[in-house]
Amino acid sequence: MQTKTRMNVYFEPGLLKQVEALALRRSVSKSAVIEAAVASFLSEDSAERLEAVFARRMDRLGRQIDGMDHDLAILGETVSLFIRFWLTITPPLPDNAQASARAKGLERFEGFVRALGRRLARGDRFIKEVSRDIPAARAAEADLSVSNNNDDSV
Repeated sequence: MQTKTRMNVYFEPGLLKQVEALALRRSVSKSAVIEAAVASFLSEDSAERLEAVFARRMDRLGRQIDGMDHDLAILGETVSLFIRFWLTITPPLPDNAQASARAKGLERFEGFVRALGRRLARGDRFIKEVSRDIPAARAAEADLSVSNNNDDSV
């Protein structure tokens, strides 16, 4: 029979509650939970397990950054296309119309900011809408192309 030595340790109240909850869930003693945790901490492969945990987290972060990079590329293209379009179609204003144009622009901008605030409060995201719309638009173009090819062959 293996003998065990008693040891008194002190825990923060929150940590002790977690140990107690785990012991209840697993139907083991608190001593068994703490013994397993210390054994795991002292085992030789603990560094490898920790490295594997970090590697999974880094992979997940990498995928999230890739998604953000994609979203940022869409946003950049959207803004640049809008600016190019706006600069192309907007004629210069005469000097006597500048003040009224500034007032109207401020009014429109305030409306834009309110609409943006409502969208963000609802959780709507333009990038997600565009990402959903692009495959649908491509599918519609493919269907149109197939129907045009069928019309040509008749």
